[in-house]
Amino acid sequence: MSSQEKTADLSSPKNTGKTGDVVFKTIAYAAGTLILVTLAAVFLFLLFQAWPLIGGDQSKVTAQIESFIPAAHNFWQYVGPLAFGTVLVSLLSLILAFFVSIGIALFISHYAPKKLATGLSYVVDLLAAIPSVIYGLWGGLVLVPAIGPFWNWVAKYLGWTYIFQGPAADPSRTVATVAVVLAVMILPIITSVSRDIFMQTPRLQQEAAIGLGATKWEMIKLAVLPFGKSGIISASMLGLGRALGETMAVLMILSPGYLYSFKLLQASQNMTIAANIAAQYPEADQQYGVPILIGTGLVLFVITFLVNFVARKITEKANV
Repeated sequence: MSSQEKTADLSSPKNTGKTGDVVFKTIAYAAGTLILVTLAAVFLFLLFQAWPLIGGDQSKVTAQIESFIPAAHNFWQYVGPLAFGTVLVSLLSLILAFFVSIGIALFISHYAPKKLATGLSYVVDLLAAIPSVIYGLWGGLVLVPAIGPFWNWVAKYLGWTYIFQGPAADPSRTVATVAVVLAVMILPIITSVSRDIFMQTPRLQQEAAIGLGATKWEMIKLAVLPFGKSGIISASMLGLGRALGETMAVLMILSPGYLYSFKLLQASQNMTIAANIAAQYPEADQQYGVPILIGTGLVLFVITFLVNFVARKITEKANV
């Protein structure tokens, strides 16, 4: 074999490896670009469909908005309470679900026997796959009648606070009840992601903490939680994103209202953007009514984007 042939044989694997790197890099860049293109396409679609709201006859736009909410005389007066209600309900559900989710994730990853942990993991993953309409039916038919006495008790003893001011609505189709249902919905998502993060904590770090005399809980505080901090934030924002866009469960439970109100136990106080679109769309005028509703969807899109952007920045700081 000549020296040139030997050189060719030695170089061919390297060339093959370089070709594979180039192909993989191209596919990865294409996938990342596709996500950005899809995001931009969604934004442009919403903007185009909502354009009559911006460039159309403003007197007809105002008349259509007033047919939705008589007290609102322009788009921002219309979408403002909806955006407020969306953020309020979503944040309440996240507050209710966060600590419970982290506790369940830690129990599965560090406390439960192996067989029990495996079974609980399956249950959590199955709960995350249940459609939102099922949660809505459960909330409307089971939770609303059952939770009424508890909200009455809360209003009686905590009614001196503004947020729990009574009397509690009967039936309890209120923000508080919807927040509980949404918390149950997002709990499996936060639990599942957090559990996977906790189980990836390096074994050496955990054993080092135990070797220094730390208890199991102290080891979790020193090793597991710091390691999973960015993952916990990401899981929370993933759950918050689902709560922000939830439609059917809110529509089936909440008594709609269009106020800037923190009264969680009273009916007809708040409404979310997604549920309002679903409620108003069947009777909306195609010329201006639908573009107005799509415009509120564009506002929801921007809110969701900003939430995820802020979460990304927080996650980057947590990784430093």
